[in-house]
Amino acid sequence: MLQKIKKIDGAIVVVLLLLMTVSIFAIYSVTHGREKLDGHHIRMMMYYAIGFIAFIGMTFLDYRILVKYALYIYLFGIGILVLVSFLGETKNNAQGWLSLPGGLSLQPAELFKLILILFLAAMLVRKNKSKLLFWRDVVPLGLLTLFPFLIVLTQNDLGNALSYIVILAGLLWIGNIKYTHALIALVIVASSAIAGIMSYIHYHDEIKTFLNDIGRSHWIERFDPWLVPDKATAKALYHTKNAKLAIASGGMSGEGYMNGSSVQTDRVPYTYSDSIFVQIAEEFGFVGSAFVLLLYFILIHRMILIALEARDRAGPFLIVGIVAMMLYQIFENIGAFIGLMPLTGITLPFISFGGTSLLINMASIGLVMSVRLHGQDVEEDLPKPTPYAAAKQV
Repeated sequence: MLQKIKKIDGAIVVVLLLLMTVSIFAIYSVTHGREKLDGHHIRMMMYYAIGFIAFIGMTFLDYRILVKYALYIYLFGIGILVLVSFLGETKNNAQGWLSLPGGLSLQPAELFKLILILFLAAMLVRKNKSKLLFWRDVVPLGLLTLFPFLIVLTQNDLGNALSYIVILAGLLWIGNIKYTHALIALVIVASSAIAGIMSYIHYHDEIKTFLNDIGRSHWIERFDPWLVPDKATAKALYHTKNAKLAIASGGMSGEGYMNGSSVQTDRVPYTYSDSIFVQIAEEFGFVGSAFVLLLYFILIHRMILIALEARDRAGPFLIVGIVAMMLYQIFENIGAFIGLMPLTGITLPFISFGGTSLLINMASIGLVMSVRLHGQDVEEDLPKPTPYAAAKQV
């Protein structure tokens, strides 16, 4: 046990503690003394306590056990996604929460990100380093990802749904996809994205009518400020416009802790959760924002190093999936408030207020640490060559 503890990556633990400190102080700044929000920083401390328990538990759990039963875990995840479609609570236009005893709630779409990583990694390990075949491998994995994607999309959770596609793309790349297939997929995705954006701009009124008819009017409020701000309503522009102003007002060193004029007067909604980066940028400026990005860089860099050191094939697959998931969340969350991406309501990892999101992220890092502890003490579990195969090689 002592030898296992010594293998824990101290840099990752320090980064997690620093992110926890940033999160608690940022949440306190925008929730203290406010009705229904006061005390959120205390709840975040409790979430972090539970999160570190999950981190430690996943660290000492051999990740290969989870990979072994990945199919059953995937089916369980699909089951709770379907369950939330019928029994889920609606928050911020998304039907994505299941009520738990004690006033707690679970967001299955967040949990399924880690489940999907486990499942895809388990499927790719079976390929034994051979090239992925399009119809036999890429298409089935794509369909198995598309199914939960569509379920979550029907729950109006666009942010988490898109994360599944990003996870699939990252794992297919490291899973030894053929370059021609990767190039074709890249061309298709890029062409579809460009065509979709151009169609939205040129046929805005028709698309707006269609989205209203199918009950997706809130998508208009997210895409209009990003693509056609001149046609966006004042309500749709309110969030991103004020967020940009708040970030710009932070300047180099910020307006000072608990002195942000925009975040302290609620001109930017959800500064304790989805918009927490705006609070950091306004009160701590470019310096504070860069510090947060540096912490993310160190975290991801250490995870990649662990993946490179692992001798078991499943370990790198798991870590790449987790890295893809977190990079997407970071880029999407911050990009939405500086005009690079549409506003999807996805959280900023380890900083935004939210129990399920934090728990899944902490468990994910614990899974990475499990790879460090258990993925280096044995050689790859490759089949031993038969005498015939050995003679053939000679």
